[in-house]
Amino acid sequence: MSVQSTDRLVDHAAIRVNQAFIIGLLLLAFVLNWPALAAFVAAVMLLGTLAPDLALFQRIYRDLLKPRGLIRPHVIADNPEPHRFAQGFGGVVVALGALALFGGWTVPGWALIWLVIALAGLNLGVGFCAGCFVYYQLNRLGVPGFRARPIRQE
Repeated sequence: MSVQSTDRLVDHAAIRVNQAFIIGLLLLAFVLNWPALAAFVAAVMLLGTLAPDLALFQRIYRDLLKPRGLIRPHVIADNPEPHRFAQGFGGVVVALGALALFGGWTVPGWALIWLVIALAGLNLGVGFCAGCFVYYQLNRLGVPGFRARPIRQE
């Protein structure tokens, strides 16, 4: 499928804002040793995965930052499914980290949360989405539910 023949578009500026909020809030949770903030971030990520129109951090971009010209859109031909998968998987990992923290397992809890911080930072910094990579590998292996194939950039 070529870029010209697809109507599948993703605003990568919204994804970057989402990642920046995730990284910033999780770092703040770590610095303040506040597992409740990590749990909040996990809830936002999971809700945004299940109902993309309710994704809080992306709504901040869509409803506040973009209309005021503070961040310009970067819309490209892309599939939204791998990004939702990555966010959902990250949300599960952050939720498990928060549960570990609430259970007194400090090192494993923060390790899981730092994993998400690192992977979101990798995507924000160099544009490599580890969750998207996993999604496309599962698609390539024919795993049910992973139907979207990479869009060729021509």
